[in-house]
Amino acid sequence: MIEKRRSKIQGWGVFATQRISKNTRIIHYAGQKITNRESLAREARYLKRGHIWCFKLNRLYVRDAAVGGNIARYINHSCTPNCYTQVIGDTIWIRAARNIRTGEELTYDYATDGVGSVPCRCSPDCKVML
Repeated sequence: MIEKRRSKIQGWGVFATQRISKNTRIIHYAGQKITNRESLAREARYLKRGHIWCFKLNRLYVRDAAVGGNIARYINHSCTPNCYTQVIGDTIWIRAARNIRTGEELTYDYATDGVGSVPCRCSPDCKVML
């Protein structure tokens, strides 16, 4: 249903290989489950390289896709995304926010809560810092 390819947004991206209907569970965001405290140290290293791999599960835990992650970690941010995330227990699902066309790049709003240091590249005029 999806594949990793070069993206016009940023580096690698994930693209639909077939039509995806609204609200479909597309993929789960895999990665090592770590504490929020551990994620702070890892995120500092990742941000220096311009990446955000840690996804908050809840107030205690985070999924680090740099360790044990899948291609969901290559889904880029957009301020006008075609996907959304849903956390159910320890699983983070990426779901279609609308019908997605074959060949379209998947995006979701990262909704980061840390210090913004990675510029958003969802469009040439976007000024958001992630």
